[in-house]
Amino acid sequence: MKIIKQFSQIILITILLSACKTSINKQSPINNSDEKSNEIVNTEKKRIEIKFSCGNDGISEYLDDGWIILKEESQEKICTWKSFPATKNCNMEKDKGCKITEPDKIGEEKIYLLEK
Repeated sequence: MKIIKQFSQIILITILLSACKTSINKQSPINNSDEKSNEIVNTEKKRIEIKFSCGNDGISEYLDDGWIILKEESQEKICTWKSFPATKNCNMEKDKGCKITEPDKIGEEKIYLLEK
């Protein structure tokens, strides 16, 4: 019984010690030589997709900020909806089932893919 107790304690200590990792921050040595170093320029380009619809167009703000249009698409979009009663005796406030909704104004949605 005493051997089992000691063995279980050894296993428990081993598990605890193996679970704890030491983190060593390895840094490369700094070379302070007089040689000219080549700087790496960040060549990653940022891309965004923006949408303007129903007559709103703020693309000029992006173009003034240095963005370039890669792709431009446009499609129809419903800007506003209108509702009307299905029958003469229909009360749209009380009976939602008799309310008919249809598109009122149809506009254009422009989708731009920009890159900077």
